[in-house]
Amino acid sequence: MNELILLIWSICLINTVKSTIHSSYADRHYDFCKFQPLSLKETHEEHLLMKSIAWPETPPLPFPHYLSKTSDPSHSSFTILSGRENGEWHKDDNLEILIKMYDFQGLPKKFGGDILLARLHNPTLGAGVVRQVVDHLNGSYSAVFYLPWEGNAEVEVTLVHPSEAITVLHSLTRKHPDRIYFKSLFRSGYINETTVCNVCLRPTQQPVCNYTDLRTGEPWFCYKPKNLSCDTRINHSKGRLKKNLMTTETLFQSGVNMKVSIPASGPSGVTVLPKTKGWSMVSSRTVKSRPSGYYFHGVWRALRGPSVPQFNTSSAITQCLKGKVVHIYGDSTVRQWFEYFNATLPDLKEFNLHSQKKIGPYMALDYANNILVTYRCHGPPIRFSKVPISELRYIANELDSVTGGSETVVVLGIWSHFSTFPVEVYIRRLQSIRRAVVRLLSRAPDTLVVIRTANPKNLTLYETITNSDWYSLQHDKVLRAMFKGLNVHLVDAWEMVVAHNLPHELHPQPPIIENMINVLLSYICPKKGG
Repeated sequence: MNELILLIWSICLINTVKSTIHSSYADRHYDFCKFQPLSLKETHEEHLLMKSIAWPETPPLPFPHYLSKTSDPSHSSFTILSGRENGEWHKDDNLEILIKMYDFQGLPKKFGGDILLARLHNPTLGAGVVRQVVDHLNGSYSAVFYLPWEGNAEVEVTLVHPSEAITVLHSLTRKHPDRIYFKSLFRSGYINETTVCNVCLRPTQQPVCNYTDLRTGEPWFCYKPKNLSCDTRINHSKGRLKKNLMTTETLFQSGVNMKVSIPASGPSGVTVLPKTKGWSMVSSRTVKSRPSGYYFHGVWRALRGPSVPQFNTSSAITQCLKGKVVHIYGDSTVRQWFEYFNATLPDLKEFNLHSQKKIGPYMALDYANNILVTYRCHGPPIRFSKVPISELRYIANELDSVTGGSETVVVLGIWSHFSTFPVEVYIRRLQSIRRAVVRLLSRAPDTLVVIRTANPKNLTLYETITNSDWYSLQHDKVLRAMFKGLNVHLVDAWEMVVAHNLPHELHPQPPIIENMINVLLSYICPKKGG
């Protein structure tokens, strides 16, 4: 009887929690987006994740949109707050800045929600370090930098998007999660038909083919072709961006209010003196943790995790990878890593799998040193063209086929292709991958799992609609929270891109990729005593 009462109570609790969460987020659940069901624990986790990335609300935007009352980087400013009592800064001190935002009328903003990036750098030294900006929700922001080098240190603050633009981007995903559509070709004999596909497929009178993955539960749908059956689908391709999505472009102007530097009110930099013994400067605001690392002479130096030795020669990389199997799964930002190994290691020979360029799968082998490197793209949604259906593989399923062990390295990078969808789609994908990672580490605890985070990029209007840094930032927070506490390692692509002097790009330039590879190799071959 007690067991029956407990069972009834559990069912009631599950329904109550789900009902509460669904009603709390009624405005973000879209009736034509299919979400796979979650367990009670996963539902609670999703609830906490959604709360953790909730963005500050902004007042309703008038229509048509005018710039006058929106955040203006040219009127805004940052100030370096005083250092030690004698006004000096020393290596390993903290430097605090205060940012105040104003609108185009020169009036102070009264609420938060702007996306700001803050960097401390010295181009001559090839040095750079970043810090997260704290939003005080009243138009002011702050950041506390760690000072890891001696010499000049210049502060750079960039407005990525004003808060009003975030309101538009949020509304865009709520109303148009299918703004990038996908398509599949169906073929039987001489008959060819192409239909639209998506995880968010708007209901019509047309029948739908259900391609939900049986093992992971990942949903995917295509409109059924008129004259062919659902099992005649042969490939997957990215479609186009739907037209007339934006009611305004004024909030997304390069050089005006998108990726624009904010000037200093007073000095924009400081001179960092050598470290003094016995002194420990504490900022007026508590610094919870140091950044993951910083650049010095163009080389990434880790502040968390193992030290990062420089694998400057192909022989050094080969020696580190000797006897290893490296499986790389994800989007094109980790495909860059396969391409780096393939181009850098002369004895690593790519095996011709007759795969389409930029799609894969890829395989490269160094027979003499027993090194195998593979790459496979993740399953839909993915914005690649003409991917054969047989090559549409979900990462979780691929991980379940990995034996693992001390000679196996698994690299994951999955974020960019989910930016146009409700974040719940991304949460569920990561939950599926995490379950597979847990299974892998349970059967082979010595397996090394490394995850590449998201990174900011150059923003045009098209990139903003499809892949804004705000979307990437939201996904980055979810990814870090999802894998926290597991025996996995991160390559902090976000900090490594922001801290560098090179422009932000979806696919970072070679000097940044080389540093990322060094971080990866530092996990594979940790420096003794590091």
